[in-house]
Amino acid sequence: MTIKEIKRVEVMALIDTGKITGSQAAKMMGISLRQTRRIIKKYREGGAANLAHGNRGKPSPNRIDPALTSAIKQLLKEKYADYNTLHLTEVLEERHALRVSASSLTRIRRKAGYPTPRQKKRRKYYARRERKPMRGEMLQADGSIHDWLEGWGSKLTLIAYIDDATNKVYAAFREQEDAAGYLEVLQEICLAEGIPQSVYMDKRLSSRKKASLAEQLAGKEPKSQFERVLEELGVELILAHSPQAKGRIERLFETLQDRLVKALREANADSMEKANGVLKRFLHKYNKRFMVKAEQDRSAFVPWGEPRDTYNLFAFKYTRTVKNDNTISFDNHSLQLPPGRDRCSFAKAKVALHQHLDGGLTVHYKDVQIARFEHKLGVPLKIGKFTPARDYSHEEVHTKRKFHMGVNKQKSISNYSPEKGHPWKQNYGYRLNGTLIRQKEMVKSG
Repeated sequence: MTIKEIKRVEVMALIDTGKITGSQAAKMMGISLRQTRRIIKKYREGGAANLAHGNRGKPSPNRIDPALTSAIKQLLKEKYADYNTLHLTEVLEERHALRVSASSLTRIRRKAGYPTPRQKKRRKYYARRERKPMRGEMLQADGSIHDWLEGWGSKLTLIAYIDDATNKVYAAFREQEDAAGYLEVLQEICLAEGIPQSVYMDKRLSSRKKASLAEQLAGKEPKSQFERVLEELGVELILAHSPQAKGRIERLFETLQDRLVKALREANADSMEKANGVLKRFLHKYNKRFMVKAEQDRSAFVPWGEPRDTYNLFAFKYTRTVKNDNTISFDNHSLQLPPGRDRCSFAKAKVALHQHLDGGLTVHYKDVQIARFEHKLGVPLKIGKFTPARDYSHEEVHTKRKFHMGVNKQKSISNYSPEKGHPWKQNYGYRLNGTLIRQKEMVKSG
């Protein structure tokens, strides 16, 4: 008998002796009072043996016919030993009119000693990764597109970094998930804390352009703009191949989508500017509540140290060839370059074009800025897109050129007259039969 049936026999014995009631017996067995009465009746009619299951010892109605099993074993032995299980079920039904399920065929093959030739791949063993011992050793980064404003504003994306050792969160709201948002938050981290050792993020976020022919021949892999900035900062980029790999920030978004949404609702936030203001106050309390102490008190953040050109460091860089009319193109806009102080024309020259986090464009030639183009106010920054504040295709080039070349300075007019002995006042005349005849002598002889 099973343990369940033995327990029922003991309960029935208690009922027979009058120690418990039927309701108490029902609670002890976890069944209804009606079912308990049926069991009591069986017990009193046939004793403990009558409580065994009725189908015990009987063959299953769903069992496979032994003749079918024998036929399949014979076919496996003769010609189907190397067929995979699913294929064999189809072949047996089509050619031999033998219908059997794949799971049943698997059991028959194993018992017959003919396992399927296609083995299932073993599942890889995964273990929980320990936290980094020092803060700043690794930051996990990701973006969460969510209805943060609950319909009171446009859908926003929360760009967030979380320190793997301490759970400290750095974040900002953006209109979309792009590299500009990640650079903006990373710049704040670098200026406030220092440069982290590594950043752990999704593989899709480091989208790379197609390698040019020169890069292919040189064996170089193209880098995305974000990868280039990290390389210049000396930050290692670690790419995650699944969301589970960076579970710390994934769990963070689950919490923020619950708590932060309430904070935004209570503050009546209906725009990205208001949402970022609420987020700043929220993170101060959140980090104070949920930060944990790192294993080591030391910091792995590299101090910012000497002054650096953050404006050009945290920027998207492109290369352009200047046209003959001293213009370059960006996002279908023609941008006129003014003449430089040391170079009048930049035609055919290679220049570096920097798109900054404020949307503005600067043009550099040999690490020297030669032009700047302002972005239109109120228009959000989009990578590779530019909305000029005014028409930069027809600049006052001639005025600027005169200024740079110094032509606009007034010339001092003087009535200069050379002395009498100056070569300009000498009359050399001409030679006649080898004799020099001056003009004055000709006048006198005349």
